[in-house]
Amino acid sequence: MDDPYKTLGIKKNASSAEIKSAYRKLAKEHHPDLNSGNAEHFKNISSAYDVLSDKTKRARFDRGEFDSGASAQRSGPGFWRNWSEGGRANRQASGGHSFNFDQFGGSGADIFSELFKNNSHFNDGSIQQNNNRTAGKNSKDTKYKLTVPFIEAATGIKKKVTLSDGKTVNMTIPSGTETGTKLRLKGQGKRGKETASTGDAIIELTVGEHNYFTRKDNDIYLEFPVTIQEAILGAAIVAPTIHGNVALKVPAGSNSGTKLRLKEKGIAKNNQVAKGDQYVSLRVMLPEKVDRDLIEFVEKWAKSNNYNPRKKFKID
Repeated sequence: MDDPYKTLGIKKNASSAEIKSAYRKLAKEHHPDLNSGNAEHFKNISSAYDVLSDKTKRARFDRGEFDSGASAQRSGPGFWRNWSEGGRANRQASGGHSFNFDQFGGSGADIFSELFKNNSHFNDGSIQQNNNRTAGKNSKDTKYKLTVPFIEAATGIKKKVTLSDGKTVNMTIPSGTETGTKLRLKGQGKRGKETASTGDAIIELTVGEHNYFTRKDNDIYLEFPVTIQEAILGAAIVAPTIHGNVALKVPAGSNSGTKLRLKEKGIAKNNQVAKGDQYVSLRVMLPEKVDRDLIEFVEKWAKSNNYNPRKKFKID
């Protein structure tokens, strides 16, 4: 077997959560029902997770009882049987490889739903699964690239778009879409030479940058300006989110870098109920023109206050 750590792209001291996260990501990317020709790679990913998700098997691998150059049989027949016969939640995936849905923490139907949500076509306004790899003999899938505005990718949208060859299609962009997401539009590809069938359109999405918002996982980040008086005295202001404007309370004594949390104003990925949050980092801004009154006030204040923000600033 291959080195399971390298297969999942993780360090040898990776935590259980990191192992599971890496497996989930790779399983979605390489599942045979989503990417033809990846059955063997998916099998390696699944085998690697089977080793590292089990403390006993992982310890045996780390002790060298079966290594990256060994065959599966060195671990004993029971080891690989556990994978291929792994319980009631196992279902048979494409290419004859067993797929353990319990590793995702859900049922088989739940996991296939998650796997296919980002590989969908538009039909009466709904996202549907597409298990057909070809539409007919010599029909041809057509690949396109499309840039999606940041907020549309974050919140999701149904829209009509014009592709690079002039074809206009209706499509659903799921909430939480990321760069690299591929959507399959059934029957929107090229027509086969020997049949009347058409292939599918496969659209690879790139999410455009936003002038103010950034994203990390399902959370949104925003650097937002406030005045001196708002920062010192506190204030109730209006701040933008990807879902629209909301009220934001600036605490008295805030400073540049003060971070405020707007609960559940982030991304609900794939239209899930639970949402991420939005974090607002305040940036205290001087007025464009500093008048004489402000200068005199600061000069007077400085004389009676020994304030030095660099007092504890040391670089070893």
